Amino acid sequence: MPEQELAAILKERVDIARDTVGIVAATIDSGRRSVTAYGRSGTDRRLDADTVFEIGSITKVFTALLFADMVLRGEVAADDPTAKFLPAGVKMPDFEGAPITLLDLATYTSGLPRMPSNFAPKDWSNPYIDYTAERLYEYLSNHKLGFKPGTHYEYANLGFGLLGHILELRAGKSYEELVVSRICAPLGMDDTRITLTSSMRQRLAQGHSAELAPVANWDYLALAGAGAFRSTANDLLKFLQTCLDPADTPVAAAQRMALSVRRPQTDQRDVGLGWFVSLRFGDELIWKSGGTGGYAAFIGYSTKTRRNCILLSNAADYDPNIALGMHLLNAAYPLPKT
Repeated sequence: MPEQELAAILKERVDIARDTVGIVAATIDSGRRSVTAYGRSGTDRRLDADTVFEIGSITKVFTALLFADMVLRGEVAADDPTAKFLPAGVKMPDFEGAPITLLDLATYTSGLPRMPSNFAPKDWSNPYIDYTAERLYEYLSNHKLGFKPGTHYEYANLGFGLLGHILELRAGKSYEELVVSRICAPLGMDDTRITLTSSMRQRLAQGHSAELAPVANWDYLALAGAGAFRSTANDLLKFLQTCLDPADTPVAAAQRMALSVRRPQTDQRDVGLGWFVSLRFGDELIWKSGGTGGYAAFIGYSTKTRRNCILLSNAADYDPNIALGMHLLNAAYPLPKT
């Protein structure tokens, strides 16, 4: 899409639809990177490709890539039962003797619910900050599965949080340290972190609610693997390049593995490891969205046309942001209504 046309769409989302306060859109075309920004960061700094946003559930793609990397290194096996890596006192639920495997967690098919029933934040403006490993273990030890693992799709904040926690237990390093050392550092993604550097903090956009009121940032403990990372358009362009041309990157084998396993979500959508795969209009779109209390994010590409985009918004406009991202990948998907 021509930059002028994209700029007009972003202007409409901010000024007319009032979906967000500010938005950054980025693409790669024949190796050329293009970034278009419109609106306000909510701080004294203007929006650009180095503005930092919370990316929420796009974190799940990094968790899945870390899992694939550890499988390829022989540190874990895809069909390892999750109970193998948890403390002895934790009783993992199963379904008629069928255990939850690591692959089930990575493909949204563990049989666990989206969120644990003992998730009860003291402060809903920062809801994940007090959910500890002890509370996670308590929940798992008392939960009964309603579905056989591997057979039932359900969106998985709990599942990916648990997967990230298991991987850090297995490696003996923090989840953030593993993702940074094995994915971000090899790809030169210096602004993709959970713990903000001083430079990232200076470039952090202010988050806003769906009503465009300023809101607090989110912090994570045990469920970091579900949504804790922050990033920039420039860093995500580096990552997107690895998705489009994985053969030339240090994480190429893990990238290929992430899409080699497919499980059905709906008639027209599958899931890979972390990724969603939409199969409509004669196209195959690989994508993932993310959102926190004050931000919405989207990253995706077409395997057929190589059309691609990143969208970073500093408001909780999740559905319009996804709709716009899908439209930019394939115009047959309609623009969000104004």
